[in-house]
Amino acid sequence: MNPDSSLTRRTFLSLGATATAAVAAPAILRGADLTKEPVRLAHIGLGTRGWDLVRYTGAIPEAKVVALCDVYAPHLKRGLDACGNPDARTYRNYLELLADPKVEAVVIATPDHWHEKMVLDAVAAGKAIYCEKGLTTSIAAAKRMRAAVKKASTVFQLGHQGRQLPATAEAGRLIREGKIGPVTVINTGRFFNGSKEQAPWRWYGYYSQWERPDPKDVLAQLDWEAWLGPARKIDFNERHFWHWRCYWPYGTGQAGDLLSHELDHVQTVLGWGIPDSCTTSGWNAYYKDDREVPDTWMSTYRFESRDCTLTFEGCMNSRREQPPEYIGRDGRIIFNAIGQDANRFWMYPDGPAFPHMGRMPKPTYEFDRAKAEKWPSHMDDFLACVRTGGRPKCNIDEAFIEVATLLMSTEAYRLKREVRWDAKREEIV
Repeated sequence: MNPDSSLTRRTFLSLGATATAAVAAPAILRGADLTKEPVRLAHIGLGTRGWDLVRYTGAIPEAKVVALCDVYAPHLKRGLDACGNPDARTYRNYLELLADPKVEAVVIATPDHWHEKMVLDAVAAGKAIYCEKGLTTSIAAAKRMRAAVKKASTVFQLGHQGRQLPATAEAGRLIREGKIGPVTVINTGRFFNGSKEQAPWRWYGYYSQWERPDPKDVLAQLDWEAWLGPARKIDFNERHFWHWRCYWPYGTGQAGDLLSHELDHVQTVLGWGIPDSCTTSGWNAYYKDDREVPDTWMSTYRFESRDCTLTFEGCMNSRREQPPEYIGRDGRIIFNAIGQDANRFWMYPDGPAFPHMGRMPKPTYEFDRAKAEKWPSHMDDFLACVRTGGRPKCNIDEAFIEVATLLMSTEAYRLKREVRWDAKREEIV
């Protein structure tokens, strides 16, 4: 996740104990009062994003954290300190955690290369699953995960918290009603302007934390073999451990970390599914370190039956913002922030649009958050579904759309050509 998304984490965490009353009502309406019977929750992975999540679940009455797992001792300790339950059991081996009968549901926030095996093992153990995005690193793995989740009727949620924002539903309604005319262009993007000393994805254990721990101390407290898991076996490499998003064996770079958020926003608003085609250009334009994953990532998708082009512009050498922008013949809808923070938007008539110069036509509509229906947070939606057996907003079918879309981007980059989605075979070709 981009350091510029700190608003997302603040927004998500602020929905904790002080906001419980605001989000509990929708859960109760779905038939579950989780404050009386909180979900017994376990967290696997307590690194950067995992720490955010355990601090949230440890602060709300709808969940009781009963178990934690991490292969790095300092992360396990900070998770225990934050989980709101000093009696929570701690594990170094996640399979032992899954065998714990007290655990009803798991939150998986590990590097992406672990997601498939952990999800399959959690399904086999009968646990409900909240898994961080991106779903996984291959279409074959995504198919196996989807099949297992559906066969077992497992409650599954993928971690795209932009789906907790009612602005998406209202924008989708306006577009479907033709308020801006046929949408032919959608622009999205993510930007971060760091320095070579404080480069994106080069933090140590949390966003924008730059103080480097002694590698010898790290190795002494880390089960490196367990951290590698299904990845290729190599000697301990502190840069791979701390900065795994920079290397292909563990994730999908900007596609899985950033593009996935923005394009999930598009899917949430429009519900068009997997695009028909994709081209991608990526390169390391500024950070000439040993990273394998490009710092600059440009993808263009087409929804051919919709006559619409979708762009993603990723740049780690600029602080310019590109919130989701839906452009139609008669006008445009522009949101206020990146996909997972986009809680407000304006609808404009067709005309010049230069917001940085103050040259915008008068909006014809503004989404008013204060008057909107209160939705539960993305995590609370999951917890309510654990109790009711309901279907979370970012369920396994939506997760498959997410991962197919982001993997089209990485495959186009790897092959250096346009790729297409074969809907019949469910393959990138």
